[in-house]
Amino acid sequence: MLTNKEIARQFNDLAGLMELHKESSFRIRNYSNAYITLRKLGEPIAEMSTEKMATLKGIGKSTASKIKEIIDTGEMTKLKEFQAKTPPGIQDILKIKGLGPKKIRQLWKELEIESIGELWYACNENRLISLKGFGTKTQLDVLKKIEYFQQSRGKFHYARLENEALELVATLKKHLNTEAVYLTGGMRRKMPVVTQIEILVAVEGSMDAVLAELMEIEETVDNKIKGKTKNETPLTLHQCSPNQLGSKLFSTTGPRTFLEAFLEKSAADDFKNLATEEAVFEKAALPYLAPELRDDNRWLATDERPKLVTEQDVKSVMHLHTTDSDGIHSLREMALYIKGLGYEYMGLTDHSQSAFYANGLKPDRVLQQMEEVDALNQELAPFKIFKGIESDIKHDGSLDYEEDILKKFDFIIASVHAHLKMDKEKATQRLLTAIENPYTTILGHPTGRLLLSREGYPIDHKKIIDACATNNVIIELNAHPFRLDLDWSWIPYALEKGVKISVNPDAHSKEGVHDIHFGICAARKGGLTASTCFNNLSLKEFEEYLSKVSGSK
Repeated sequence: MLTNKEIARQFNDLAGLMELHKESSFRIRNYSNAYITLRKLGEPIAEMSTEKMATLKGIGKSTASKIKEIIDTGEMTKLKEFQAKTPPGIQDILKIKGLGPKKIRQLWKELEIESIGELWYACNENRLISLKGFGTKTQLDVLKKIEYFQQSRGKFHYARLENEALELVATLKKHLNTEAVYLTGGMRRKMPVVTQIEILVAVEGSMDAVLAELMEIEETVDNKIKGKTKNETPLTLHQCSPNQLGSKLFSTTGPRTFLEAFLEKSAADDFKNLATEEAVFEKAALPYLAPELRDDNRWLATDERPKLVTEQDVKSVMHLHTTDSDGIHSLREMALYIKGLGYEYMGLTDHSQSAFYANGLKPDRVLQQMEEVDALNQELAPFKIFKGIESDIKHDGSLDYEEDILKKFDFIIASVHAHLKMDKEKATQRLLTAIENPYTTILGHPTGRLLLSREGYPIDHKKIIDACATNNVIIELNAHPFRLDLDWSWIPYALEKGVKISVNPDAHSKEGVHDIHFGICAARKGGLTASTCFNNLSLKEFEEYLSKVSGSK
């Protein structure tokens, strides 16, 4: 039997959807009143007759008939009608507390936002502050509400948990007076999406006093302690003796598919009581494999072990936005900040003219910005700003300016931002047309995905990568932790075809530059090395590359 709260929830959902669609305020108020009445009702509404329901304050005959329909079928036809004409992602946004239907309609209709991930990304790109009734404070408030909502769904972006996890490791090392504390599981393998923090501690004896300060313990079984951190993050803490550290670190790092394949390939089948992880691989007669590579069993079929790219190998910031489009820092501020971090050069890529939602640059503003770049380059030399644009790939696959403007850019990142609802054939052809354009330097975030929110449009990855190889186009691994697109699993095929990967932060602020870190985490999973990372080119090498590519096109 449905409870009063369960029935009430359907009226609350209906009122919200009707307000979203600007229906009669009188009817919206009636359904809101019904929700309040049902929530407060002391006796089960399901046990009442329809006639008695109709006598309740805030109910009436029409609403009573809908309550009876819910009791009999579990559903309300009226609610289903409004759900059918509302994108599922918008219905998810309606569940975020404190963000009402009127504001959600504004986001939907004016910014074409249709999912929580798209809303988060719009906040990251500062698009909300352009709307009437929104501002910087409101945008920050929306971000906090989204983070709280996402936390309740049991999956997390790696970036969301990294700092908390590292702080826990540092705290445990300090209080237990040991260095034998390690991240493990999906966090250690740098999975883009994880379900919890996992930590391994190699100490003898009880840790109860320390753990009481760090987590709420829910279950303890076989030296595995499960619970939640003070931030309500799921946490599993494994404990072992120091002489078992290597064995336990190996087994808890996983994943299961790798562990099974490892045993099949191994020269031994017993890996207990080994003090180091290197000893596990040595006993198996297999070369050591970095944790990031253990989600792809291809590495067990070869003795090849790539020297994985590091953040220190990155010499440039190749995808960033300024206040000229939808960034929050000026070109000068971004340039000074990036130079101060020690990078040799940067690629300026504000949005192109079709991106009206992001204050995209019309041709006259492009030329004005280029003059500013020239002046800054004289001032900041030897640091250099390259004149680029993030050109929208239009519906037919063409780029966003006429040739007289396109040829003035030093390089172009071509990306899809609009008309995302495509089948595989259409999406693939659209990208192929853009890749074949002689002015395309880098293919930006190839599938348009937003992790935990929006699946990317379907593409034939092999055709796209093959076309990039043929046309000498670089593929972006967009380093924003909500994107990480190109997915790491396609990097080996790209490298096999000779296509380099550019790890780009897509920074909309100075702080956003640091997302390169998360891009490198993902790139390492795909076996990217310094020599196959496009951002590893020195300033001179990049200039030579642009000259060579320009000559060939």
